Amino acid sequence: MKKVIAFLIISGLLVVGVKNLSLAQDNPQGTAKVEETTQTASTSGDASQNLSFHQVLKQKFIEGGAGWMAPILICLIMGLALAIERILYLNLSTTNTTKLLNKVETALESNGVTAAKDICRDTKGPVASIFYQGLDRYNEGIDVVEKSIVSYGGVLMARLEKNLSWITLFIALAPMLGFLGTVVGMVQAFDSIEAAGDISPTIVAGGMKIALLTTVFGLIVAIILQVLYNYLITKVESIVNSMEDVTISFIDLLVRFKNTKK
Repeated sequence: MKKVIAFLIISGLLVVGVKNLSLAQDNPQGTAKVEETTQTASTSGDASQNLSFHQVLKQKFIEGGAGWMAPILICLIMGLALAIERILYLNLSTTNTTKLLNKVETALESNGVTAAKDICRDTKGPVASIFYQGLDRYNEGIDVVEKSIVSYGGVLMARLEKNLSWITLFIALAPMLGFLGTVVGMVQAFDSIEAAGDISPTIVAGGMKIALLTTVFGLIVAIILQVLYNYLITKVESIVNSMEDVTISFIDLLVRFKNTKK
């Protein structure tokens, strides 16, 4: 189910991004109108009232060139899709550990291990899965229960951190693509100067502006994904700390329950 949700999100974002990109390429008249509007607004000194933020962003994206902007846009789309999938997964993995532990304790005292296992089976989240693994090996001794919890806890931590490395890849890749586009654009600008045989401010300024736009958009993408990545890391650490704390209480609960049965 999680893979399906992630796939749908990625597909939807890709469709929207490609559609906007194709419309921008196939509608040069619209681009010309935007540029004309920008020039008119600049002349009047009131550009912010004539163009919205979305229009300015779209205009600058087109000026940067689809060949360099498209990979940066793909990094943003893929990074956002993975981040959204992780946010959904981590939120679903969050459990009220105190409430769950109280339920397990009540079930153990009233109906035994089987009832406690049923509660853990019906509860979502890694904490309930760890409790179930411990209860499933209760008859083998507390030492076996501890080893089982530690081993399975490592597996669950790996699941919580799944795909985070891909997000870090897109965080690094977006500004690198932007810098590459800037360098190539500067080379093209100097080629234009060489072909013209004159260092015209118009040629230099225009070429440098287009070249630097790729770096700007690359840095924007990296900043957005970095914020989401830090949120995900904080969320994972919170869940892991909660798992470790409640596991200690769970082991103590099993020890007390075992002693009362003697």
